[in-house]
Amino acid sequence: MTDLFERTKALFEIPEGVIYLDGNSLGPLARAAKERLAREVAENWGGQLIRAWNTAGWIDLPARIGNRIGALIGAPEGSVIAADSTSVNLFKALTAALSLTGERKVILSDSGNFPSDLYIAEGVIRTLDKGHRLKIVAPEEVEAAIDETVAVLMLTEVDYATGRLHDMKALTAKAKAAGVVTIWDLAHSAGALPVDLSGAGADFAIGCGYKYLNGGPGAPAFIYVRPELQDKIRPSLSGWLGHEAPFLFDLDYRPGPSIDRMRAGTPPILSMTALDAGLSAWDGVDIHAVRERSIALCDLFIKEVEARCPDLVLASPRDGSRRGSQVSFRHPQGYAVMQALIANNVIGDFRAPDIIRFGFTPLYIGFEETVAAAEVLEKVIKEKLWDCPEFLKKSKVT
Repeated sequence: MTDLFERTKALFEIPEGVIYLDGNSLGPLARAAKERLAREVAENWGGQLIRAWNTAGWIDLPARIGNRIGALIGAPEGSVIAADSTSVNLFKALTAALSLTGERKVILSDSGNFPSDLYIAEGVIRTLDKGHRLKIVAPEEVEAAIDETVAVLMLTEVDYATGRLHDMKALTAKAKAAGVVTIWDLAHSAGALPVDLSGAGADFAIGCGYKYLNGGPGAPAFIYVRPELQDKIRPSLSGWLGHEAPFLFDLDYRPGPSIDRMRAGTPPILSMTALDAGLSAWDGVDIHAVRERSIALCDLFIKEVEARCPDLVLASPRDGSRRGSQVSFRHPQGYAVMQALIANNVIGDFRAPDIIRFGFTPLYIGFEETVAAAEVLEKVIKEKLWDCPEFLKKSKVT
């Protein structure tokens, strides 16, 4: 197993001396992406020009990437397409899901959901203007809130702030029994832990390409639609590449076959190329082995930090089976603490109001770095390195 993770670590460019614990926000540069982008620009864009849509297969890249992602999230071929952003894909999924729910009006979510998902739901409600409402409950109250009044269950599997992990299989089963359509946000799941969309019976799923999938900043996202539903939905974003025959340039929209109808506009080929190259790091990697290692790394970090920094409060579940691939602690000056850590070459991030967040990606993080990061955190806390003006002033991105 050590040989596996030594091999994958060599696939990434991480600055010398830096301990990178923020792959749950932005994965590091894959060497393959750097090389592939240079080749794509020079040979295909530069040499083939517009011909590359055919000669280089650009037009089919979203489907090829979708199938690669599908293999990581338990989705069959032809059920995932890479496209747009997570928020745009949620809009597509939610409007499609609501078209299947008849007279039901409740969209059920939880207070641990990523705020952008809730904003999208609010926007969908205003846009449709059909009396839908968003019901938000505490994460632990979701199961009890699923009943025959609910139209759609919309959840993020791993809480972005604390790392708390929902039981997708159990919640989806209860939803299906109550006739509820399910949408899962896998932004902090895909590439972090085993996901089985088919086995769980999930209806829709979305996720981003720039976190654990290492696709680069602003990388294209993905959307999954259960195969049995694909031909039953008509996208609300009916763009030309989701058309049955886009190059006939018909004046009326006819949805394309299966998952292709979830495409909308022209795909960003250079970003798609980087994502495709970043996904190559997963070739020959068992996601179950990654999960086992992830839990061990997070458990070690919790043990080390609590021994060294007793004033920090663990915000993540202590049980590794109940959290994603991250660990979060609370501190009243969490933002400044994180800035001091970053200045000392341990990169994590901060989430308001008081969470310092550390993502553990076994593809490039090992046990030595985990202990070293805890040692630096101890120094920052005990010596109050965070207590200076440059660390207390917040930047636009936290």
